[in-house]
Amino acid sequence: MDLETARGKISELDRKLVDMLNERARLSLNVGAAKRQWLKEQGDEGEPEVYVPGQEKRVFEKVRNLNQGPLSAESVCAIYREIMSASISLQSDVSVGYLGPPGTFSHQAAMKRFGDSLAYVPYAKIEDVVAAAAKEEITYGLVPIENSTFGAVVQTLDTFVVEQPSVKIRAEVYLPVTQSLLSRYQLSAIRKVYSHPQAFGQSRQWLDQHLPNAARIDVSSTAKAAELAAAENYTAAISSEVCASMYSLDVVAKDITSTKDNTTRFFVLGQSSDNPTGDDKTLLMFTVDHREPGALCSALNVFAKYKINQTAINSRPSRQRQWHYMFFVEIIGHEQDANVASALEEIKSYCLDLVVLGSYPRQSY
Repeated sequence: MDLETARGKISELDRKLVDMLNERARLSLNVGAAKRQWLKEQGDEGEPEVYVPGQEKRVFEKVRNLNQGPLSAESVCAIYREIMSASISLQSDVSVGYLGPPGTFSHQAAMKRFGDSLAYVPYAKIEDVVAAAAKEEITYGLVPIENSTFGAVVQTLDTFVVEQPSVKIRAEVYLPVTQSLLSRYQLSAIRKVYSHPQAFGQSRQWLDQHLPNAARIDVSSTAKAAELAAAENYTAAISSEVCASMYSLDVVAKDITSTKDNTTRFFVLGQSSDNPTGDDKTLLMFTVDHREPGALCSALNVFAKYKINQTAINSRPSRQRQWHYMFFVEIIGHEQDANVASALEEIKSYCLDLVVLGSYPRQSY
């Protein structure tokens, strides 16, 4: 096929693609209208959920299976991410809050999940994101929950403990994280390094070896660190390469994380959890009577009784009294699944407090 013929066929395909994309968008608007009508019939005048992670997961699985190349599955999913982002924005004005400023890994994770067509709102602290979602100042909030190298993000767990927010976990997002050292100075001139505690933990070995005498100062986010490094002399930031261009910094050292498969998991928070998909997780928060021997063991044994796997256990001070802890247990299954519902009913007899923070589709990396 000669060049002009190939270009002509591409031009014709482009016309068809635009027509098909707009037809898909019109059908998406019909879906939104049908949701509103159904809610109205139930006596609910509120807005329907426009982000349905279970349906989104099914769409991505379908297009992966349909794809025959030469485009990679990742490329096809990236295209569909923007198609669905545009469809969501047509149905409703959607805003997503995240730990700012722009350029943070939270910002990148939000963009990965929701695409480029929605409004993004940065907040200075994780607790501010949770509070804004609870007050419905934003449609959804996105917060980090754990890192594969440095463990749980305690600021998020503590916010759940202290605030007892009304929001529910709606989805999880995994983001591969590569930390870099950004600065306006050469390595030998750096006297101070800013970053988030998680980023310091992920890069500790490299810092111990290459900048053992530089002061390490915690800040609220890696993007805030880059912002400070751009403004101060003899200073660096541990941040993403995205922030290097945003804040006019040089990449002094790339990929300084201790492990090469470093990944951070995030939660999407909304007013409700999604319906069961058959492949879900649920996060519980509870405390037990610490004076009762084996109380925690008794509670956890309930999951074994109902053949429910536990994927993570964390604890944080309950703030109720000294040496009293709130436990976070993530399990496989949805709170509406029969075995999970039975287990939750039985576990109440061992718990002083039990909160289901949400059920959400299990995501692959």
